[in-house]
Amino acid sequence: MLKAIFNLPRTVWVIGLISLVNDSASEMLYPLVPLYLASVLMAGPRALGIIEGIAEATASLLKLFSGVVVDRSRRSRPWIVFGYGLAGIGRPLIAFASSWPLLLAIRFADRVGKGLRSSPRDALLAASVGPDQRGLAFGLHRAMDNAGAVIGPLLAFALLASHVPLKNIFLWSAIPAALCVGLALAVREPKAAPLTSRPAFDWRLRDMPALFKRYLFVVALFTLGNSSNMFLLLRASELGVPQAQIPLLWAAVSTVAMLFSTPLSALSDRLGRVRLLIVGYVAYAVFYFAIGFLNTGGWMLFALFGFYGLFMAATEGVEKAFVADLAPAHRAGTAFGWFNLVTGIFLLPASIVFGWIYQSIAPWAAFLFSGSCALSAAILLVFAVKDKALLSTTSKSSERDAT
Repeated sequence: MLKAIFNLPRTVWVIGLISLVNDSASEMLYPLVPLYLASVLMAGPRALGIIEGIAEATASLLKLFSGVVVDRSRRSRPWIVFGYGLAGIGRPLIAFASSWPLLLAIRFADRVGKGLRSSPRDALLAASVGPDQRGLAFGLHRAMDNAGAVIGPLLAFALLASHVPLKNIFLWSAIPAALCVGLALAVREPKAAPLTSRPAFDWRLRDMPALFKRYLFVVALFTLGNSSNMFLLLRASELGVPQAQIPLLWAAVSTVAMLFSTPLSALSDRLGRVRLLIVGYVAYAVFYFAIGFLNTGGWMLFALFGFYGLFMAATEGVEKAFVADLAPAHRAGTAFGWFNLVTGIFLLPASIVFGWIYQSIAPWAAFLFSGSCALSAAILLVFAVKDKALLSTTSKSSERDAT
């Protein structure tokens, strides 16, 4: 496997390196946002749910727009550069937020950058490798992304342990932001076939395969229970994890995801995407049921968060490789746009509903709701999207590419 990894195209590695640097900055701040919201801005879980839900939903709408535009222009790099640049400008501004609505506006700008870059980046990754390497390529990208998610919380822990104010930590994120833009400018796009005519701006699902539409429905159901991960950090804090150790806990999750993302995603190239997704969704349900009824922190909590890292490793790269399998080659950007739209737009009700249940009823009820959505999605995946159908679709796609 190591030989196959190092033989991946340069574009895959550069995009992975960008994600590593970007997530080092993003995940350095991610565990601190709920702390900043609670200790500085004096806001609770409902505000957190509104902020994360609106921010992610906005990003999702733009992911569809940018995906359709990429299919028309056959150019991904400008969107990647602009998206990382906009996000890099927004993060340091959190240090100047004096209220949670202002924090919402800053997070909104950050997610706009993500929305403009995500689908073009995913389409470029899919176009850089063959169908038999999609799991490996997306798995490597997620591994490097999660490597940044290990580095970031460790930096946050070191800075908090050194008694650096939260505001100053937000300001330090400007340095990796500039590096991301420089790396994005170095991305090379594979040569695309010349366009005889510019395609119409078509965002519709009408000519997409029926299997892809059913897959999107399953993803929507799962995402309805997949609220912001910040609630996990809030739950850990309530269970007694000290403030300075919250970043370490999230670093443990990202370490597990980093180590297992590439091998598990590559495994889907041989065993099928659906099998890996079913296992991942069931693992998510088990984790949410367990943490919802946990009464104390300690080693059990850290073990559960490590288990959550396995869920991430088994699903993040595989979900996107599956999109590339099912989408027509000339509409890959639009397909990734729809996938990103669904996974993001449902975060709005997911985060708002989770936050409302968490605060109004009880934490265990919120986690029970999310785990039930994941389990239902796994069951539906068995009947709605079968491996046999996937293999048939992938085979036909490969035959079209060969001709």
